[in-house]
Amino acid sequence: MKEKGLVLLGRVSGPHGIKGELKIRPYSGEPESLLGWSSLLLAVGENAEPKAWKVEQSRAHKSWTLVKLEGCSDRSSAELLQRADVYIHEDELPELEDGEFYLRDLEGKTVKTEDGQIVGVITGLLTGGVQDILQVENNGQEHLIPLVSEFVVSVNEDAVIMALPSGLLEINA
Repeated sequence: MKEKGLVLLGRVSGPHGIKGELKIRPYSGEPESLLGWSSLLLAVGENAEPKAWKVEQSRAHKSWTLVKLEGCSDRSSAELLQRADVYIHEDELPELEDGEFYLRDLEGKTVKTEDGQIVGVITGLLTGGVQDILQVENNGQEHLIPLVSEFVVSVNEDAVIMALPSGLLEINA
């Protein structure tokens, strides 16, 4: 379930060990991104209401984050939380530095070239590969644009200004 005001961070893959630790796959791809939270919201099942859990400890382990929650003291308890979606409240997100942005905030923005040409509107993101990809639509045509620092000139309230190499838009035509 996706409630307004919540940010989906990852999913519980299952228990880790016998003491109630959970193995969480962070959607950012960075296990460290789930460290340091004092509580997490977990929703078990597609239409479940997220429930707050106090985090006792967390640590990165390979590509996973291992989390111990208060009240989850053994493997059986941890198994009940398998496949739970892991959220935080959006107001708990860290403040951004100048020039930084959250990927989730790009959807709906217009992509323009440095000379003002409108490429289209960001309709989605493809993540998890070597680099994130913007899905940009213009008049029924979709462009897939790599979201790499070499292409991004600036991000403001309404638009993402990009320096695109010649021929990139024609590849998707």
